[in-house]
Amino acid sequence: MPDISVRQQEIIDLARARGRVAVDDLASRFEVTPQTIRKDLNELCERRLLSRVHGGAMVASGVENLGYEARRQIGSREKRAIGEAAARLIPNNSSLFLNIGTTTEEVARALSDHEGLLVITNNLNIASILYPHPRIDVIVAGGPVRRSDGGVIGGAAVDFIKQFKVDHAVIGTSAIDPDGALLDYDFREVRVSQAIIGNSRKVILAADRFKFERSAPIRVAHMSQVNVFVTDWLSSEPVAAACREHGVEVIETSGEPDADDVG
Repeated sequence: MPDISVRQQEIIDLARARGRVAVDDLASRFEVTPQTIRKDLNELCERRLLSRVHGGAMVASGVENLGYEARRQIGSREKRAIGEAAARLIPNNSSLFLNIGTTTEEVARALSDHEGLLVITNNLNIASILYPHPRIDVIVAGGPVRRSDGGVIGGAAVDFIKQFKVDHAVIGTSAIDPDGALLDYDFREVRVSQAIIGNSRKVILAADRFKFERSAPIRVAHMSQVNVFVTDWLSSEPVAAACREHGVEVIETSGEPDADDVG
């Protein structure tokens, strides 16, 4: 197979910076036809440098997570709607865990009007979002801070989490396998998420449809351990079947997107 072209390298660089690229945007940027861009994307996907998604492609990331800013950019509108829907499930005067993730950060933003909350988190970004609110108490887990995203990880954070038993946990995940497994990249983060799930009375998974298109090497949990799944569109029928089998309530914030919205 020939070396990649200059244009294809630029496409890879854009995908790494943004997390996801769209055919129409690339065609306009490089002043070529959409068919030419689709051919570029197909070649890059054959080399496992990118993964095709409807309307474009994203970084092929099976063993290494995307950068924090790239994750924030992927599905930002969808994450905001998911965050608002998940926040509506949290009653006033309750306790909850929020773990690491750009979607759980949107949940935190949507909680700002709540009263009487006790929020325990291993995410410094969530702590920064919520601590100014006088009617919300915030407790941050201790341990090493991951420089890439402000996540607190490791054994000390696990031990800290295990001291609590809370009403709700709102968790994110990096990928969702067709068999219903929730997957992530860092075993230290996974251990904290497992402790959060194990010490919560009700587990709410907040994840957008793009998680069905990704893979990660470490199993966090299974959909059977989730009570409510909040997503923009449950586009994976195998995951939908797993939710039905295990009695998981599914809340979709938008349903199947229009072609113009997919990118």
